Amino acid sequence: MSQLTTTSGNPIADNQNSITAGARGPVLLQDYQLLEKLAHQNRERIPERAVHAKGSAAYGELEITHDISKYTKASVLQKGEKTRLILRFSTVAGEAGAADAERDVRGFAIKFYTKEGNWDLVGNNTPVFFVKDAYKFPDFIHTQKRDPRSHLRSSDAAWDFWTLNPETLHQVTILMSDRGLPASYRHMHGFGSHTYSLINAKGERFWVKFHFKTRQGIKNLTNKEAADIVANDRESHQRDLFENIEKGNFPKWDFKIQIMSEKEANELSFNPFDLTKTWSHKDFPLIDVGVMTLNENPENYFNEVEQAAFSPSNIVPGISFSPDKMLQARIFSYPDAQRYRIGTHYAQLGVNRPINEVNTYTVGGAMNNGMYKVESKKYYEPNSYDGPKEDKKYLEPDLALGDVVAARFDHRLDSDDYFSQPKALFDLMNEAQKQALFSNIADSMDGVSDMVKERALNLFAKISPEYASGVKDALAKRA
Repeated sequence: MSQLTTTSGNPIADNQNSITAGARGPVLLQDYQLLEKLAHQNRERIPERAVHAKGSAAYGELEITHDISKYTKASVLQKGEKTRLILRFSTVAGEAGAADAERDVRGFAIKFYTKEGNWDLVGNNTPVFFVKDAYKFPDFIHTQKRDPRSHLRSSDAAWDFWTLNPETLHQVTILMSDRGLPASYRHMHGFGSHTYSLINAKGERFWVKFHFKTRQGIKNLTNKEAADIVANDRESHQRDLFENIEKGNFPKWDFKIQIMSEKEANELSFNPFDLTKTWSHKDFPLIDVGVMTLNENPENYFNEVEQAAFSPSNIVPGISFSPDKMLQARIFSYPDAQRYRIGTHYAQLGVNRPINEVNTYTVGGAMNNGMYKVESKKYYEPNSYDGPKEDKKYLEPDLALGDVVAARFDHRLDSDDYFSQPKALFDLMNEAQKQALFSNIADSMDGVSDMVKERALNLFAKISPEYASGVKDALAKRA
């Protein structure tokens, strides 16, 4: 048996599990092979999406009809709030030309244009998924795509993978049930699928599952019914959605949530962040939140559906992530896929553009059409020229992970001694080397403001008074 390696030939010890901070902790960035697999998957097929290539979409509105402020401070989820959205439905495995009426999981991706930036809830019509660790996601998708030699779909590949990975059985059971073949996009539920978190005004965190229950009722197809439809209409779901909205028959879904406290999560008999498992409705009952309505068809399919870019990394204050391994990986993988598929500044396209003001230092690259304005001396951070600044009020509460916590630790607190080692180096220099240092610094400060020069001299003085005075004298000679 040959040794599995990275693309650089390095042997792989474990191709089943991501590196995490503890058994239930978040994924570590050092897991190169995880990032390599996800990044490579995003580049395997162009220009259509690597997965969810065949899709339909419509605009609509989310109206919050119930008060859940005790769970979240997110403005989009406050009672009475109405938020414009776009919802893209899709099949997972098929290419852009695939038939709609196929047995497959359906994507259920929503972009909410909130006052605090875009919130993307990228889910499916099922509450679970085939795998719970993104380390296996590219491998799973390979089984759903075509055999690279025959260029045919392979049932053997799918079932071989499923039977080698028993965590798939929950999703496989749903897929092979009646609900694996929805009659239309209007007649199916939607789920955020992952566990997310809600944070209230007191800084309290709650784990949450998002549910969208169709008001049209569940309606499914048999294999025979689907085959008959595909024989006559490969765009049956697209046609149904478009024509019903054109006629004013606007589909609706009831928006509900499940809530779990951090204490309850710690006491649960299974991992609540496992994407292959659901939460009991008896133990964690559905809570009414609002209603979602689709009421407007896109004007241009390519601009507004094909170029729509969704990512679970897009969140707003009061809504956040969880240690769900699949969610953690999608936070990286989805925007990376959009940059590759659409372009560097895909977020500036009309369908992806937020309605609030955007202030960012990420301005380089193709497709910057002027949405991100760059003022003189304000193109980097931190700066001394009143550029956009962070605001600590948006920090989330620390996340306990066993004996450690996940937080934004100030790396400067690890050691605030930035002067003793430069002093040791400075003291090793002979007089000629010191003079060269002073002169080189003075030369490099040509055009530097007096404010910045003064700050530099104050720092040099903490290394050595001689260091500061030497640079000051060299600057004076050039004045």
